[in-house]
Amino acid sequence: MAEIVYINSDSLLSKYEYFKDARTRFQSKTQKAEKDFQSKATAFEKEVQNYQRNGGSMTVEQRASTEQKLAQRQQQLQQQSQTTGNQLATEEAEEMKKIYDRVEAYLQKLSQEKGYKMVLTYSRGQSAILYGDNSLDITEEVLTGLNNEYDQEKEAAKPAEAATKKK
Repeated sequence: MAEIVYINSDSLLSKYEYFKDARTRFQSKTQKAEKDFQSKATAFEKEVQNYQRNGGSMTVEQRASTEQKLAQRQQQLQQQSQTTGNQLATEEAEEMKKIYDRVEAYLQKLSQEKGYKMVLTYSRGQSAILYGDNSLDITEEVLTGLNNEYDQEKEAAKPAEAATKKK
């Protein structure tokens, strides 16, 4: 029995259903944020164009006031973009931590069952492992276990979701 085994991290992430679902949720959030920002940026551009068209007929005070408002609005848009980007980066980091915590918890349980002393990660071209005998690769076994656990969680959540929707 091997005490040291490895997992192909590329396969793990591409085939782990929880990761795929998390990635889809995150991409949706990112697209929604981009769409929201784009509509605000478009509205701002229209305000600028309107000012450029009508600025000549304004008094000096009106132009100064409008330019100040436009500058403030531009600054607000830039701040919003930065804040949203930071928020999304934080959420992504938190989600990745949850994924690694789930994988680690599963590997601890599996290691106790199988007597593994160490589980290494392998990623082609970015790994300290240059070669590992295929008999030490437990990627498929881990994926099956992780996906089964996640399927059970989703099934258990369905009655709770149905009860919440009925209320």
